[in-house]
Amino acid sequence: MREIEKLDRIAITVRSHRLLRQFMSENPEIEEIMQNSRNETEVMVGVEEWVNRTFGDRKHVFGFYNEPHPSREMFESLEWQDYAIIRLLDYIEHAGIEHPDLNLRGETAVSHPLRLLWLAVNKGTGGARPDFFIDMIEHFRQLRGDGIRKSPDEAEVMTWMDRYPSGLDPRIIQLRKENRDRILTVLINKIEQGEIESSRYSFKEGSTFKEKMKQTLEWWDSDKFHLHFAIRSPDLLNEMLNNSLDPDTMKILYEAEEAGIPFFVNLYYLSLLHVRVPYFAVGADLAIRYYVLYSKQLVEEFGHIVAWEKEDKVKPGEPNAAGWLLPNQTNIHRRYPEVAILIPDSMGRACGGLCSSCQRMFSFQSGQLNFNLDKLKPDEKWPDRLKDLMRYFEEDTQLRDILITGGDAFMSSDRTIKGILDEIYEMARRKREKNSKLPPGEKMAEMVRVRFGTRLPVYLPQRVTPELTAILSDFREKASAIGISQFVIQTHFESAMEVTPEARTAVERLTSAGWIVTNQLVFTTAASRRGHSSKLRKKLNDIGVMPYYTFTVKGYMENNFCFTPNARIVQEEIEEKSVGHLDQRFAEELETIVKEPEVIASQIARLRNEADVPFLATDRNVLNLPGVGKSMTFRTIGITRYGRRILLFDHDSNRNHSPITEKMGKVVIIESKSIHEYLSQMEELGENREEYEGLYGYSMGHTEQRPVIYEYPEYEFEVTDQYSNLKID
Repeated sequence: MREIEKLDRIAITVRSHRLLRQFMSENPEIEEIMQNSRNETEVMVGVEEWVNRTFGDRKHVFGFYNEPHPSREMFESLEWQDYAIIRLLDYIEHAGIEHPDLNLRGETAVSHPLRLLWLAVNKGTGGARPDFFIDMIEHFRQLRGDGIRKSPDEAEVMTWMDRYPSGLDPRIIQLRKENRDRILTVLINKIEQGEIESSRYSFKEGSTFKEKMKQTLEWWDSDKFHLHFAIRSPDLLNEMLNNSLDPDTMKILYEAEEAGIPFFVNLYYLSLLHVRVPYFAVGADLAIRYYVLYSKQLVEEFGHIVAWEKEDKVKPGEPNAAGWLLPNQTNIHRRYPEVAILIPDSMGRACGGLCSSCQRMFSFQSGQLNFNLDKLKPDEKWPDRLKDLMRYFEEDTQLRDILITGGDAFMSSDRTIKGILDEIYEMARRKREKNSKLPPGEKMAEMVRVRFGTRLPVYLPQRVTPELTAILSDFREKASAIGISQFVIQTHFESAMEVTPEARTAVERLTSAGWIVTNQLVFTTAASRRGHSSKLRKKLNDIGVMPYYTFTVKGYMENNFCFTPNARIVQEEIEEKSVGHLDQRFAEELETIVKEPEVIASQIARLRNEADVPFLATDRNVLNLPGVGKSMTFRTIGITRYGRRILLFDHDSNRNHSPITEKMGKVVIIESKSIHEYLSQMEELGENREEYEGLYGYSMGHTEQRPVIYEYPEYEFEVTDQYSNLKID
């Protein structure tokens, strides 16, 4: 029996009946179609005729709908009611199509909303849940023109931003000092009692408590200290938090430990979590707290997690999902023609802590990533293996950008990082030299950008030492002479509460070395509260960080707790973030800013003042597609009986992709959470549901144009259009 036919027998609940009656009372024309139709086919014909009859004069809507790849300009020309018309047409066109739902471990999901309505009206069946009917009620209100989109003005956005203190607030700084001293007191007691033994960190016999506290405060400035004493168990975590975690949370953490989920949080980051919550900071630490505390859904799914990014699966000798041939299965990942990721065989395969919504939880599940720090140190074969990996970049016709990540790139030792940079320099030099001998039209892309992907400026800013800064500065100086012109640290601040004095110092050191620091925010539920991401952008600008991406949470049901529906990320882009947009007359100044990292903070402040904006909205809101690339170009083509939306994503037209995207087509994603479920969760976080009015109406999006500051520099020669290391059947 087909999945859709099984729904014929499932009765709807009492609440669903009540919502259905409300829907019908608000839409008498649809009620008449439902009651007069003998089956779902007649329903769809009747509704489609009603749409054409009612909205047929809106030619631009049907033009957008029928265009395979509509432009950003076409998207921006749509009115609020147009979104609903297009969604209803998509519901009809895609009715009855079944999709594997990896949120439900591969169970089949089907979208046939009009059939579900017809079954509910005529038979009281169809199995549609209340969230489905709530979404349909809001959809048709928008369709009738009753629903409105009221975009907030700058004053309202600023009011929302003011709800969230930052880690630079003197009151928050004082709280963190209390947290630090409490954590160190617990640590001292455990060392004294012999519960924790360490040959590296010990006290002189006869030391007083005051002397021991002074010693641990000196250790606090060392990143190695924080990693050495990182919390690896729920009980120690709770003790460090003054036993403030409730029994339900502890039960989940115990179950996570039993399920084999790694547990690792360093002492510095733990000190950012509140135990004593003052009136001015209620809920302020939630976005970071939920990075440390695991969810029930994660625990239940661990062991069943499916890799989100298909191109990360590599078989020897075979191309990945993006069509790229790679030198091995573990060290290089690649999606795009111009850039590839390097993951060293070093401590860079670990992190300064495990984020609960980690995009690579699948790799932790399989053991490819872990926190066995001593075992991750490079072996004697690594230098030779690194040279082999560099040949991949040297001989590729299109690669011009290398992103060193992990894990976390800065978890590697200074020696390992210097060794990697030295090899990159030699590779780039050889490639440039080889290129000089090639005729016009056959020249390869030369290396112009080097990046590190690291959360340690946030998670453990003590890692950014003067010694590391000197290594980065020296590399920039010599690499600039051979044509590398872009030096980028890509980090991940999640909250303004992470912008601490220590993080500010780390950023200042990185920019003083001539590297710009950009931020990639993950738009978790707690981070998606009104004004939260805008406040983060402002505080990042204050310390010289440029927003780069705002990401939808990746993954399936394991990340359900953290997942924010894509409707909200589009709403945030169009509403809150818009107050930070610069008009075109400031484009040249913006380009100048990123070319002067050493003075970037003061230059950002000057430009914000000149443009009269509270922050620079230089990030793009996107989702990392499970196929290839990043995009926010989508339409809602269906909805499950649970009210979870089915989205059809197209690839970002603003950047160069692997040619395989021309064959693979668009990508279907089923969200793990309904809009109603999300709003209910937001209320539990203390939010006012009314402030998110209009959220249901954001049923489509279109990827923003890439800011020019993130484009590659132009070559003085023409690069060959031939691809190497590419195999497409």
